Amino acid sequence: MQRTVASIGGNWLWFIALLALTLGGCQRCEQCQVTVPAAAPQPEQNFNLTIQPQAGLGNGVSHNMVNLVDKNVPTDWSVEDKKHKNIKWVAKLGDEAYCNPVVFGGRVFVATNNKHPRDPKVTGTKGILMCFAESDGKFLWQNVHPMPPEEIVRHAVNAGLCSTPTVEGEFVYYCGPACEVIKVNVKDGSIAWRYDMMKELKVIPCFVCASSPLVIGDLVFVVTGNGTDDDNKVPAPKAPSFVALEKSTGKLVWQSNLPGAEIIEGQWSNPVYADVNGKPQIIFPGGDGYLYGLEPKTGKMIWKFKCNPPQTDDDRGIPAYFIGTPVVYENRVYIGLGAYPDHSSPPKIGHFFCVDVTKTGDVSCKNENLDPKDPANKDSALVWHIGGMVKPAPKKGRKVQFGATSSTAAIHDGLVYIAEQHGYLQCLDAKTGQRYWEHDFKAAVFGSAYWVNGKIYVCAKDTQCHIFEHGKEYQPPRSVEVDDSSDSAPVVANGVLYILSPSKLWAIGAK
Repeated sequence: MQRTVASIGGNWLWFIALLALTLGGCQRCEQCQVTVPAAAPQPEQNFNLTIQPQAGLGNGVSHNMVNLVDKNVPTDWSVEDKKHKNIKWVAKLGDEAYCNPVVFGGRVFVATNNKHPRDPKVTGTKGILMCFAESDGKFLWQNVHPMPPEEIVRHAVNAGLCSTPTVEGEFVYYCGPACEVIKVNVKDGSIAWRYDMMKELKVIPCFVCASSPLVIGDLVFVVTGNGTDDDNKVPAPKAPSFVALEKSTGKLVWQSNLPGAEIIEGQWSNPVYADVNGKPQIIFPGGDGYLYGLEPKTGKMIWKFKCNPPQTDDDRGIPAYFIGTPVVYENRVYIGLGAYPDHSSPPKIGHFFCVDVTKTGDVSCKNENLDPKDPANKDSALVWHIGGMVKPAPKKGRKVQFGATSSTAAIHDGLVYIAEQHGYLQCLDAKTGQRYWEHDFKAAVFGSAYWVNGKIYVCAKDTQCHIFEHGKEYQPPRSVEVDDSSDSAPVVANGVLYILSPSKLWAIGAK
């Protein structure tokens, strides 16, 4: 999911959406594909940020999965019944949980479903945001949200809430499965405002809306989730894919329908903030495989860069797109591509990009040539890229440079750690993309690597948390058993390690 990342997985029940929807009553700028309501408020924005770190969303608003604060993080524990070791508390959830837990202000916020209802009056398939006390895991409150109507969209069976919440001050911001942007009070979950994007903007999500809102200054930025139907068509091409809302009221400030009808499937990544030489920009990972740098106040495009190269005979499946969240690090953005986990026709080749965010215009590579040293790419923003087939093809071992990923990168001390869905962790040079080492888990990885206190924590589908030493030299990891597989990243707050399995949240550390 920020963003951390909100990973989507599991089995999918498909429904056909055949609606002809249009937008109206707006002043439209075709060049930027941005629509500003005729009477929209234009408040003065303050982008001098006071960063409020919150475990689960990476480092500040850059979404880097790095914790530079915590020390003495647990590396040994036991979750075995009646033999708990270093377990502070454990909380029961539904039976699916894909988002990173978020810890802030003495509270822990978790997205899940309603498989094991806390409230017997709440029945059926729902998206649930649960809030627990950080100190002892006491259940404090929950908010319940409907799934999208089955007759309108592809339906995620019992996936529940797939939006990693964002906390700022006294409020929590998140997106309901049915494309509602919601602001609630931290203390009791009472709703301050909600904005229904299906109703107001005619958005039709592919499966569910999974965006983690980005709160910057007086605005809230959200990927709407607009996507394709069962025929892989975009039923609402004029509906926006990206919006900015007024933080205090939830009113629409501007909307952009980039990329229009060119959405590959769904849009489940998250926006990220960048300060580029004193000028703010919001980076939107579009459903067409383009990254877009936008002006925060207006949505006007600053730059765009194409990240999904044409498929070859070696790569048959759905074209790769963004699932993980972009990470901003030293005026560069790092992002990988793949498809949602358990896809029926996944791309066989993944890609990972490092892109310069200081340029303007269409800064894509020329002629689909991903060589940054090619003279034709002198104006491109490409810094480096890994992906494609290994040439010459090896007789043994991996045949691809990089596989599909749903992970967000962790970048520290000039090193990039990025996981692949097929179960590899790669350590790369942040400046050049040089591979220093890779590790094969022999099991899938859907969540992200998390750097803290000189170590990298990764949860794989083998029901273990693997702990690596930071550095260019590979060292085999220490592996500790968890009760079940995990689809999210482990996170740390105040010395406590949080690991989310489908049905439980484990707080690991001294009581």
